[in-house]
Amino acid sequence: MHRHRPSLSRRALLLTAAGAGAALGLAAAPATAGPRPFGRYGSPAARLTPGTLYVDPHGRGDFTTVQAAVTAAAGSGRTLVLAPGTYRETVVVDATRTEATWIGAGEDPRDVVIVYDNAAGTPKPGGGTYGTSGSATVTVQADGFTAHRITFANDWLRADHPGTSGTQAVALKAQGDRSAFHHCRFLGHQDTLYADTRDLGHFARQYFAHCHVEGDVDFVFGRATAVFEHCHFRTLDRTDLSGAPYGFVFAPSTAGANPRGFLVTRSRITSEAPDAFYKLARPWVPSSDLTAHPMLTVRDTRLGPGIDAVAPYADMREAHPWQTMRFAEYRNTGPGAAVTVPENRPQLTRAQAASHTRAAHLGDWRPDAPR
Repeated sequence: MHRHRPSLSRRALLLTAAGAGAALGLAAAPATAGPRPFGRYGSPAARLTPGTLYVDPHGRGDFTTVQAAVTAAAGSGRTLVLAPGTYRETVVVDATRTEATWIGAGEDPRDVVIVYDNAAGTPKPGGGTYGTSGSATVTVQADGFTAHRITFANDWLRADHPGTSGTQAVALKAQGDRSAFHHCRFLGHQDTLYADTRDLGHFARQYFAHCHVEGDVDFVFGRATAVFEHCHFRTLDRTDLSGAPYGFVFAPSTAGANPRGFLVTRSRITSEAPDAFYKLARPWVPSSDLTAHPMLTVRDTRLGPGIDAVAPYADMREAHPWQTMRFAEYRNTGPGAAVTVPENRPQLTRAQAASHTRAAHLGDWRPDAPR
């Protein structure tokens, strides 16, 4: 029988290097990065390229905050090297700063953490609230963005704000075309990773390779054409609910005119929650685009027991039933992938699966290999 245990604070996971956080493999970044905070990626005295900028919270780089470096890195093709540490700030990369690359100088994505704690219902200094989009710790609007070995986190917690109804708290909002994330982590609870586009007519392609994403409600969502390959999705336990479902892994909102939505391939889904307490997905048809036709393909992926195998999909709104959406699976394994009610688990044929691949989704774009 599952025993509820106290929820471990996301803040504790990020900011302590010992105890339960370390036991879960989520230990914090070190306090310092030693005499060579930028490792093999040079330094302000020996730059990788003239356009490379160095960020270190302890003052050994060009800047101590990521946003200050982004502001200075105007134009296209700039590189930011981030020394190990915790950067508590919000960051926006506007659409003019194209082809940017961020490199975490540690050997592990846990070493470099960008984190903040805004939620949709958090009051703004000038009045109103942030809303879902405004809650993002990092927002990337530019095309051609690439990140390596960085943790993007939102440590806002429901338990700390019992009167707040807007509990969406985004770690990363990506809106640009050709956005690639290699060996990155995305930590949050509701709406952790917002894989989106700048507008309805912009079919942004995004690629996530060897990444870790965790949360509870709709924690991978948006209308981008996004490929997740060799990724780990982890559903969290919840002590604020007494029964299933605790949440939903995916909530795509693919534009009706876009032939490609989310593709999950060669990945795995695990859970801290009781067996069958999570749905695999539900379709998001936002009020701003009632013509949306959400698309999700999950293939060659291991679905752990946390996924409800009998009814893995659910409706977000009764007017938009999941059965009318573009949801499909192919050759998945694990207890959460068992087909016990065939009409609840649409499967691709082998011929259909041939067009649900990374190459088909990304077209002429080939993401760079990890650095």
